[in-house]
Amino acid sequence: MRAVQYQQFGQAPRVVQLPDPTPSSDGVVIQVKASGICLSDWHGWIGHDPDIRLPHVPGHELSGVVVAAGEQVSKWRGGERVTLPFVGGCGHCSHCLAGQQQVCDHQFQPGFTHWGSFAEFTAIDYADQNLVRLPDSIDDVTAATLGCRLATSFRAIVAQGRVEAGQWVAVHGCGGVGLSAIMIAAALGARVLAVDISEQALQLAGVFGAVHCINARQVDDVAGMIRELTAGGAHVSVDALGDPAVVCQSIECLKKRGRHVQVGLITAAHGKASIPLAKVIANELEIVGSHGMQAYRYIDMLKMIEQGRLQPQKLISRTVDLTESIAVLTSMDRFSGRGITVIDTF
Repeated sequence: MRAVQYQQFGQAPRVVQLPDPTPSSDGVVIQVKASGICLSDWHGWIGHDPDIRLPHVPGHELSGVVVAAGEQVSKWRGGERVTLPFVGGCGHCSHCLAGQQQVCDHQFQPGFTHWGSFAEFTAIDYADQNLVRLPDSIDDVTAATLGCRLATSFRAIVAQGRVEAGQWVAVHGCGGVGLSAIMIAAALGARVLAVDISEQALQLAGVFGAVHCINARQVDDVAGMIRELTAGGAHVSVDALGDPAVVCQSIECLKKRGRHVQVGLITAAHGKASIPLAKVIANELEIVGSHGMQAYRYIDMLKMIEQGRLQPQKLISRTVDLTESIAVLTSMDRFSGRGITVIDTF
């Protein structure tokens, strides 16, 4: 099979020929039809993820067709169109048994713990617990936006943020995750404020439902402006970027008893976030993380897509082939593109 592979962290990946994968006893092999290119893939390529073993094939947002299944797989057969969360649960640990597969003790992560979807084929473990059947109405390229950015944002807004109609929601960072969060919150009837340093990104935020767009380069006190615009602060604030200063800004913009949801990854290179704990205590604020979404929870998200309430296809800025994906992956830290780029030709 053709695949993108890197031999060393930070070293330019190459398109190479690799043996086709075979399924584990509880896994499947998927012919990849589309794969999103995510900032998390860049973090992995740079060396920020301790689970990656070299050489490595990246890619964790995918859609495709099952072409082979292990002997223990009972729910899936060849020819079925599927996607899956970027975090797969083992199905046996205490967290999985409690329905919290996104924090599984033995989690499977394509593109991180195992080779991923920047390839013609990829092998997926724990198939019965984690594959999601795709409706015919959702095409492959659109489905490749679901596994990380849209699903993570959906859980962050719906389950962790507990957003309700009429509430104020601040979203800091308007990349793929942030725009997804804005779209979802707006679809739920929330009033959304978007924060970014790019006018182009903020224009997209307005398209996806933000009622106020704040350019952080042009405002000295972003949190203060949010408190002013909302007459007291946001009910829910989401860091969709992953930056210590943004974490503090997100917490500072909350109204009393508000919720900060951390989605953006903060690496060791960025340092530690300074949490204003005195304000957290005095205002009874909540601080929660959000790490993917369980496969069985996809049903509500897919229903909203089929109803037209969510339109993830509008998040896609362009499609590329496998060779072109290398330049996209290695330049993601420049934040030069907006929306989501998807590989659709292998």
